[in-house]
This record gives sequence, C-alpha cells and structure tokens, in this order.
Amino acid sequence: MLRVALPNKGQLADPSREMLREAGYPAAHGARELVVQDPDNDAEFFFLRPRDIATYVASGELDLGITGLDLLLDSGSDAETLLELGFAPSTFRFAAPAGVASDVAGLAGLRIATSYAGLLAGHLDGLGISATIVKLDGAVENSVRLGVADAVADVVATGTTLKQAGLVVVGEPILVSQALLVRRAGAPADAAVDTFVRRIQGVIVARAYVLVDYDVKADFLEAACAVTPGFESPTVSPLRDAGWAAVRAMVPRRDVHRVMDDLYDLGARGILVTDIHACRL
Repeated sequence: MLRVALPNKGQLADPSREMLREAGYPAAHGARELVVQDPDNDAEFFFLRPRDIATYVASGELDLGITGLDLLLDSGSDAETLLELGFAPSTFRFAAPAGVASDVAGLAGLRIATSYAGLLAGHLDGLGISATIVKLDGAVENSVRLGVADAVADVVATGTTLKQAGLVVVGEPILVSQALLVRRAGAPADAAVDTFVRRIQGVIVARAYVLVDYDVKADFLEAACAVTPGFESPTVSPLRDAGWAAVRAMVPRRDVHRVMDDLYDLGARGILVTDIHACRL
C-alpha cells in the first residue's frame, strides 16, 4: 500500500488536497481525520504538521510527502525532491527595524528570531556571520517589539505582516520556496510511487497548458505551426476545402492570448481554447 503524508494546515494544505483530487485520489480531499484510506487506489493518506512531513518520509515509514522547500531544508532530514509542485510560493528573508542593518553583514552580533533555526544557522555559517539565533515556533515578527530579538528571519508571502510590525527587509532572499513532493533519499524503485508521480506530473502539465484548435489556409500552415509547435508536434487534419487545414496543439497557458493574436494575424479562424483536465505525456 502506498503511504503519503499531506499537510494538515497552512498554505500547503488546500492546494495539496486539490492537486491529489485532480490526480484521481479523491480520498485525500477535505479530510478531517488524521488518516484516510483510499482502497480504490490502494493508498493511505496521513495528515501531519507540514514541519514534520520530511522527517516522517525520511524515516521510510511513509513513501511520499508534500512539504515546502524551506521546511525540507530546515528539517535536515534525509529526504529528496521528486517534483516541484508550483504552488505555495514564499521567500525566506531577513527583516529588522529601519536603521538597524543596511545589509546582511550588519546583522553580525545581533539576536535573530526565527522558526527555521536549522536553515538560518546553515545560511549564516555559509556567509561567515556570527549571530545569536532565537528559536520561536511562530509569529516571529513580534519578537523585536517584545524585546527578545533585534531582527528576524522569516518566511514571507506578501510582506504585509512584517510592515505591520515595523520591520523592513534586509538584503536578498535567503531562499525562494515552493511546495515539493519528497521521498526518502535512496529509496528503492516502487511501481506505486511511479504511478503517483506520473499522475501528479499529469496534473502539473494540465494546469500549465491548454489545447488550441484553429483552421488555417494551407498557404500559411507552416507559419501557423511555428506559432503552435505543440508539446511534441501539432496535429494537422485536412478540411473538406482542400485549401484549409485544421490544427490542434498544446500551448502554454501563460502565452495563449499572444498565440491567438498571432494566429489571427496569420489568417487563422475558428480559434478555440480548451482546458486540459488530465494528461500523460
């Protein structure tokens, strides 16, 4: 049986469950229990604190898990990335009251509060900066106002919370994070794991691409296919009128409106866009 760890809360939780639902694992969606069985897929889902998932997966007790890059690195566990999932983006960075430090070097000798002590310690060591790390479980932005730290290192999505606490960002991001699918490093090959990964890859591609169908005059077919080369190659079918062809191709979702404009300028007509709900490539 495949055993998968999913986040039980936070910004990773809902997108993780939605992705698995789209991949054909409906039992993983909206669960209130700690453990959910999925007999149709011979799978079992464990809903855990996001911070603990890499540790459980690295132990070998669970086959796979979804967690953040920041949490994976902070855990120091023997787990590795199988897939970048493309949601829950965030940055891990320093912040302090205005005037405390103009750059990262100015943090030397200060007290820095964080919930990611392992990740921060490694980063400071790499920079050759000595500072006191104050380990907190959450809401580190309040630590400066409460007098237990001089600066913070925290995961930031929009920066609003830091500004409300009277802090400004210092230096470049320590880390840019996103959701990951992780597995124990060196784990043996497993057909169930391969199937799971293939399904998730199908969802990632389906979200990133759309299908574009259009009709174009034969004289402009090559130029149109250059605009829509497809994932491997476009599908071209003759129309009843020998002077026209029907074309279908996968197009990156982010480019679809530019592609439609370019096709229209070439004389293509009947341009239609369709969502892809699942795929195997």
